[in-house]
Formats: sequence, structure tokens, C-alpha cells
Amino acid sequence: MSTGFTSIIYRDLLQLLRRRSDIATTVFFFVMVASLFPLAVSPDPVTLRQLGSGVLWVAALLACMLSLSQLFASDYADGSLEQIVLSPHSLSVLVLGKIVAHWLVSGLPMVLLSPLLALQYGMHSHSLLILVLSLLLGTPALSLIGAIGAALTLGVRGSGLLIAVLVLPLYIPVLIFGTGAVTASQTGMSAEANLSLLAASSLLALILAPLATATALRVAVE
Repeated sequence: MSTGFTSIIYRDLLQLLRRRSDIATTVFFFVMVASLFPLAVSPDPVTLRQLGSGVLWVAALLACMLSLSQLFASDYADGSLEQIVLSPHSLSVLVLGKIVAHWLVSGLPMVLLSPLLALQYGMHSHSLLILVLSLLLGTPALSLIGAIGAALTLGVRGSGLLIAVLVLPLYIPVLIFGTGAVTASQTGMSAEANLSLLAASSLLALILAPLATATALRVAVE
């Protein structure tokens, strides 16, 4: 099982690195949204500080969703998805490997870039730390939940829009907890509750999303 899990991660990372434009599009979108927003609002430092966490979280959410349509599409198009489904390994574990690879090339770069982008909003060092921690805890949930939508819309024309319709309502709690953690730290309150809820959301998604995604993939292949 562990061999299949690591092999699928290695395979997907190699494929994604060969399509660097897909990775660049996701990261570039995140950077552009976070960088251009301060130019469109008041230059008042207090206003920017209040809006910073929300802007960065929305940018991360949209950037993650931008890459979801390609999560299973290439495997579905070349027939390798059918071989993955027929593999003796657990499909849920293999699906989890694909989600981990997706997060490594989309979610992790956004986590690493977020402190630099947050400096534009005049956020203090403690708030920066909470922002990075909230993204680190929350972005896995975005990839896990998004994988369900990607599997459900596999092979459907205009799947990008359908994915957005399916997963956006499920993303709202993650968005609220993520921005709430940073806001709490900025007002002098403890961010522990929101971070705990973020971690619980990612843990729940880790348990349920691979099973739901595997079921949807079996239906798509059949």
C-alpha cells in the first residue's frame, strides 16, 4: 500500500513538472490577485491590514480551484485512470497520493509565498505566523474537497464551472476559519479555536474525501 502511495505521488509530480505552465498559472494567479488588490483599495494601513487575510485566503481558494479540473483529466484522457482503478492497490490510497501531489505543487507554494505577499498589507509578525499556519492547515482541505468535485465532473464539458458550483459551498467553512484565525490574532484574541477547527476540517476531509473521490472515479470509468 505504501509503495503504491509513494509511486503515484512520484509519478504525478513528474507529470506536473513536465507541465510547468499549469503550476505557473496557479501560482501566478495567486500572486497577481494578492498583489493587485492593494492598488484597488484605500492605501490606509489599517484598512489594508483588516482586509489582508481575507484577500489572501480568497486568492488561495480560487487559485486552488483553478487547477482542479486537471487533477484527473489527463489520466482519464489517456486511459491510465482505468488502470489505476483496476490496480490491486486501494483506490482510496492512490487517490490520496494524487491529492498530495496536487497540494505539493499548488497549495504548498502558496503557503510559502503568503508571508511575502502579506507584507503589502502591513501585517505584523504574529499575524503573519498565524496566516502561514492557517494556510498550512487549511489548504489540504481545499485540495481534498476539490478532488471530489473534480471526480464528479470528470469527462463533462465545462467541468471547471461545475467544480466551482459543487465545491464552493464546502469551501466556505474553511475560508471562515482561516480568515477568523488571522483576524483574532490582529485583535489580540487567541487564534487557537479557529486553527483547531481548520485542523479538524482537514482531518475530516482526509478521512472522507479519498473514499468519496474513489467512488466517483469508479462511476466515471464505468
